[in-house]
Amino acid sequence: MSLLKDILVIDFSQFLSGPSASLRLADLGARVIKVEKPETGDICRQLYVSEVKVAGESTIFHTINRNKESFTADLKNEANKIQVRQLIAKADVVMHNFRPGVMDRLGFSYEAVKAIRPEIIYAEISGYGEDGPWKDLPGQDLLLQALTGLPYLNGESDKAPTPMGISVVDILAGTHLTQGILAALYRRDQNGEGGLVQVSMLESAMDFQFEVFTTFLNDGEELPQRSRTNHAHAYVAAPYGVYATADGYLALAMGNIQVLKELLVCPELGEFTDPGEWFDRRDEIKTILARHLEPKSTAYWLGILEPADIWCARVLDFDSMRAEEGYRVLEMEMMVKTTKGHELKTTRCPIRVNGQLLTSPQGAPFLGEHNDAIAQEFGLK
Repeated sequence: MSLLKDILVIDFSQFLSGPSASLRLADLGARVIKVEKPETGDICRQLYVSEVKVAGESTIFHTINRNKESFTADLKNEANKIQVRQLIAKADVVMHNFRPGVMDRLGFSYEAVKAIRPEIIYAEISGYGEDGPWKDLPGQDLLLQALTGLPYLNGESDKAPTPMGISVVDILAGTHLTQGILAALYRRDQNGEGGLVQVSMLESAMDFQFEVFTTFLNDGEELPQRSRTNHAHAYVAAPYGVYATADGYLALAMGNIQVLKELLVCPELGEFTDPGEWFDRRDEIKTILARHLEPKSTAYWLGILEPADIWCARVLDFDSMRAEEGYRVLEMEMMVKTTKGHELKTTRCPIRVNGQLLTSPQGAPFLGEHNDAIAQEFGLK
């Protein structure tokens, strides 16, 4: 299904945040031409996060650049810049995630691109915005997590701040950029007006924390306090947390402590009759629960809690999750293949439209793979 059929995206972005945005646009049916530096290309091609490679390149690159085309151009070479301007003249969206000022120096600022194509949607991701003392700092995910307080929400209070184990800020910024692009495309469809869409990773990270940050702002600006034991959320009372069992782990969400006392046959919880104490004394409650739950299996506790409609779940790893029918029926995995036959199993777009999955078997492009075809199609000189 091509919801964005006939939308042409010229994507200068690299690594994760920008390419994750153009990936979603490609999933929705847009045509994405990835402009890359000759010889080296997107730095993500060689930036390995594991020893797993596809055709000698990073699996991350192949994951977030599937269903795109690659066009190499040296943006410091005038002849190549002329070709890129010719592409832009036919484009609907131009996007990048360089630091502030880089595209200006290369001659592809919003104003320069707008002069070529007045109705263009120009979208950009920065690390920290256009102004202020942080604007030239590297927009790297872990650094953004660190600066926005995210690690202080994870792990027990007596442990070091714990970052999330995925590039969450990159992905969030890409998601927000996609949302802005789609809204701008809709407005253009209504009145023909283009626009500049800007997202910073810093703002995306803060928006991600709107729940806890808003509480902080309206709670006398008292810093959120992590539990000392079985921590899961700084502002949620016991029993909220993850608990070890005899053969794994059990997640418990919000719940009535006195109901749990009866269901679990845990008389030690009897003294916590005041719901106000379930937050103030959460470490005591969680310590009791942890000691009580550990001797028996996860399945044993689920057999008691689930029929009583207590919010709980087994903590699964990837292997055990994939073995569950609840996961398998979603058909979340798909195979993509490069033009040279290299295969990669990855996740599909999570969106369904009229019950239809949005999938494409086309793998990521090789560097400069589409130069000749694009030059011929667009009459590049």
